[in-house]
Amino acid sequence: MPALFSDPIWRKPQAASMFPALFAGGERADVVIVGGGIMGLSTALHAARLGLSVQVLEAGEIGQGASGLNGGQVIPGLKYDPEWLLEHFGAERGEALVNFAASTANAVFELIRDEKLAVPFVRNGWIQAAHTEAALKAAANRDRQWRARGADVRLLNAGEIAAMTGAQGYLGGWLDRRAGIIDPLAYTSELARIATAAGVRIAERQKVVRLGKTAGIWRISTESGEELQARAVVLATNAYTGGLLPGLAETIVPLHSFQIATAPLPPGLAATILPQGQAVSDSRRILVYYRKSADGRLVLGGRGAWPCRQVRATGRISSGRCGGFIPACPASLSRSVGSAGWR
Repeated sequence: MPALFSDPIWRKPQAASMFPALFAGGERADVVIVGGGIMGLSTALHAARLGLSVQVLEAGEIGQGASGLNGGQVIPGLKYDPEWLLEHFGAERGEALVNFAASTANAVFELIRDEKLAVPFVRNGWIQAAHTEAALKAAANRDRQWRARGADVRLLNAGEIAAMTGAQGYLGGWLDRRAGIIDPLAYTSELARIATAAGVRIAERQKVVRLGKTAGIWRISTESGEELQARAVVLATNAYTGGLLPGLAETIVPLHSFQIATAPLPPGLAATILPQGQAVSDSRRILVYYRKSADGRLVLGGRGAWPCRQVRATGRISSGRCGGFIPACPASLSRSVGSAGWR
C-alpha cells in the first residue's frame, strides 16, 4: 500500500535545540519578533548581536512553516532583471534592489561557513533551463545584464545543459554560479541555535493573537494567555500573517506550492542526474524546479493549484511523469512516494 504524502522531505536534527523560557512577567524586551522562520530568526540574531534583548514568539515549532518546507534553493536574484528594476523603481531604489538581490546567496553561504552551521549544502550554481527559443532569448538577455555587473554567470548550449542535468530536449539555458542549494530545515534550526547562543529567547507554540501600543510600549498577547511588553515589534509572519495587524495581510500574495521526492536513487542513476549538484528551474509557464537532496533523493516542486491548507494525498511518481524532466527515470521509481504540500 503506498505511503501518504505526509512526511516532510527535510528532517530535524536528532539533537534539537532547547529554547529558553519567555521573558519573566513584567520584564520588558527591546524587541519582540512574531514568527520563528528564517526572516524572524535572522532578525533576532542580528538584533541580539547589536546588544538588544529579543524575544521570538513562534505559533508552531521552529521550522514547521514555509522556512523548513521550501525547496532550499539559494538564488541571488529577483523575478525581474536589473534593467526592469531600474526602469520601474528609478536609479536609487532600483540599484538598491539589484544590489540586495545580488548579495543574498553570499549572505547565506558566508553565514553557514563563518558560524560553522550544520547545514548540508552544495554551491555549484543554479540552472535556468530553456525549452523554447523565446525562453532561450530571455536567458540570453538575463545573462547579458548580470554579466555587465560582473556576476559569475554564463549561457549553456544544448549539449552542455544535457550533460549538466541528465535531461534531453532543452535548447540551452543559463547558469548562475553564485547560487546553490541547502537543507532549509537544517538552516532554520541552526539559525535558532545560534540566535539562542547570542541571547535570544525563543518560545514555541506561542501564537500571538493581539497587539496593542500604549504610551510608546507594545503589548503582545498570546493564545495561551501570556502577556509581554516590548519597545518594538517585528512581524515576520509572511503568509501566516492573518488579521494580526489590520491591512498587512493584504500586502501578502499567497502562492500554492507542491513538493515531491523520490526514494534515494540508485548510485548509478544518481550519477547521471545533476552530477554537479545544481538546482534547475524549468522555464515553462508553471515553473517547476528539481534538485537532489543530501541523501540522494530527486526533489521536484513548483507552483500548484492546491488550496491553502496542508495537503495529504496518496499517489506514486510514475516513470512517465518523471520522464518529463529526466528521461532516464526508470519504471522502478514508480514505487517511490513523495512528500507534503504546505501553505
